[in-house]
Amino acid sequence: MSEPKTPSPAPAGDTYKGWVFKWTNYIKGYQRRWFVLSNGLLSYYRTQAEMGHTCRGTINLATATIAVDDACNFVISNGGAQTYHLKASCEVERQRWITALELAKAKAARMQAESDDSGDDFPQNSPSAPPGQGVGSQSSEVQSTLRTLGSKVDDLSTCNDLISKHGSALQRSLSELDSLRLTGEAGDKIRQVTERATLFRITSNAMINACRDFLSLAQAHSKRWQKALQAERDQRVRLEDTLEQLAKQHNHLERAFKSNTSADSNGSATAKGEGSDEDDDNEFFDAVEEAPEFITVPADPHFHKRSSSNVSVFNSDFCPDDQSLDEQLTSINPESPQSMEPMRKRRTKIPDKPNYSLNLWSIMKNCIGKELSKIPMPVNFNEPISMLQRLSEDLEYYELLDKAAKCQSSLEQLCYVAAFSVSSYSTTVHRTGKPFNPLLGETFELDRRRETGYRSLCEQVSHHPPAAAHHVISDRGWTLRQEIAVASKFRGKYLSIMPLGTIHAVFNKTNHHYTWKKVTTTVHNIIVGKLWIDQSGEIDVINHQTGDRCHLKFAPYSYFSRDVARKVTGVVMDKDGKAHYILSGTWDEKMEFSRVMQSTMGENGTEGRQKTVYQTLKAKELWRKNPLPEGAETMYFFTHLALTLNEPEEGVAPTDSRRRPDQRLMEEGQWDEANAEKQRLEEKQRGVRREREREAVSQRAASESEEGTYQDNYTAQWFERCEDPVTGESTHIYKGGYWEAKERGSWESCPEIY
Repeated sequence: MSEPKTPSPAPAGDTYKGWVFKWTNYIKGYQRRWFVLSNGLLSYYRTQAEMGHTCRGTINLATATIAVDDACNFVISNGGAQTYHLKASCEVERQRWITALELAKAKAARMQAESDDSGDDFPQNSPSAPPGQGVGSQSSEVQSTLRTLGSKVDDLSTCNDLISKHGSALQRSLSELDSLRLTGEAGDKIRQVTERATLFRITSNAMINACRDFLSLAQAHSKRWQKALQAERDQRVRLEDTLEQLAKQHNHLERAFKSNTSADSNGSATAKGEGSDEDDDNEFFDAVEEAPEFITVPADPHFHKRSSSNVSVFNSDFCPDDQSLDEQLTSINPESPQSMEPMRKRRTKIPDKPNYSLNLWSIMKNCIGKELSKIPMPVNFNEPISMLQRLSEDLEYYELLDKAAKCQSSLEQLCYVAAFSVSSYSTTVHRTGKPFNPLLGETFELDRRRETGYRSLCEQVSHHPPAAAHHVISDRGWTLRQEIAVASKFRGKYLSIMPLGTIHAVFNKTNHHYTWKKVTTTVHNIIVGKLWIDQSGEIDVINHQTGDRCHLKFAPYSYFSRDVARKVTGVVMDKDGKAHYILSGTWDEKMEFSRVMQSTMGENGTEGRQKTVYQTLKAKELWRKNPLPEGAETMYFFTHLALTLNEPEEGVAPTDSRRRPDQRLMEEGQWDEANAEKQRLEEKQRGVRREREREAVSQRAASESEEGTYQDNYTAQWFERCEDPVTGESTHIYKGGYWEAKERGSWESCPEIY
């Protein structure tokens, strides 16, 4: 260090500068660099001239470690990303730097701790803002400036105390000097007064310098903030202008599209056919708002029949009183307390979710286009329930099926079944966590016969592709069954989850058999921003006995839409296509129904087709979402039912999801142990699969069969594969035996999967 420039810091400042030798590489060794310690940051430059424009590196001392190697060498590191190996010219110089660095580190750590609470007052990055350029970076700069200003104020306060102290001492000395006579002590007193006056002058100069630094810093940042505010105002104006232009372009394109489709209906049909062949990857949800397929208007309560060429009037004998559906809502009384066994008290809370940070994009960026079930994911992205338990959550609003079983009219019954199909999505609005993929042969029972009259059983019947069979039987006159296979694709900006399979609801009293499918679930903001979930698509709830049908449409989110978010609309029609009820609402809150009194053909829609105008009576509530339990945001946004799904129970099968160790460890907050256990279970499952493959090969060789390729010969424990008599699909249907085995406590046939 040929030109040491390490003056002692002034009382009002915390800047330390000087030449220090820094290790560069094995060829050049140590090279002299200009280091600057200021505001808890240690920066270095090749020369002093670079300070104004080029910084070679910076370490934040608040999180750094300082270590001494020998008499002249010392090391500064922030945990691995940055490490400076430095060498001073002598031991004294090294000690000066070590002292300055330790003081700066302590001060930086103290200011960071004091600013933790105030930092929460600033908004975080907007999901639409680019990384590093959002509001978060500006708030960080503001916090840093406020800490600097606060440090200067502390320096001023310290100097003020020193001035008061030395001023009082000087005053006392002067008083003593006045009381003295001219003796031999006069010279000593005069020297004492001179020393105190000198100290007072030094402190006053430091006070003046601190005031000057504070004023210059405040002025500099005041101009900077004014420029930043003006830049924000200009940017807002530009964004408003851009949005206005986009809105005008959108209206222009919509008018042009309407004119083209109305001018040539054949051309529009051809264009539509060509557009339907586009790849799913080009799907974009923030598109032009889709026009409604029908329009509803209030009907006159004293409706009279009238005939017209484009008017269809419903017969009054279909439902002579509109109150019939309301009566069903109030006519269902629970079983008498004498017939109910004492209900078990279920838990209402689980351990809070630990605050572990992990970057989802760092894992998903290498998985674009892959099947989600084949991506190895840590439990950090999971919720502590399995897909089987998540499937059982469809029974959250089982009472809708209870009410449907009491209905006299098949069309009224269809309203409840359609509402039940929508209600299963209400639990997903805040649930961005991924359920555990069930192991092959894993089961989950949900026995609520005492409380609500139903028993539910799920089993993982296939692993590739993953598929689960579900069977529910209720003492209140209905049966629900389904086999759902999940297909999922990561598209880069969003994740699409497509449930495959058919859901069946059968009512014992009338033998009405309903079927429907599930819509597509989309998880947005995978790369940046807060995750949010949307449901989109169309489904038909069909009564296979009467031919009645309910067509439901889940509107995808659109930035340009004027409708409420998560909107669902539906029409309940008989086998002849006549509408009797209109359903409307949102999949995350409620559904309402309105009785149709009359339908007319209105104006042409966007595709050249006439819209149907339905005159309806006042809408009445059919279903409403239950409120979440208190503190749900710290418990994975679980509902009251979801909180009980993983509660330990005696007597369940050894393959039950409640016994899964990695899932239990995650619920208890032991995520590292859960990840290790999850890896062990998955490797065990792969080993079992390889063993089945070897057995299949040996059996094929023994039978001397050369035809065909390997097929997994796994057979489900409680379900059997057969052809569905209603849909003709190959599916798994419950074959019985589970509840009988539970009563006997006989689980010898269950595989050991954990």
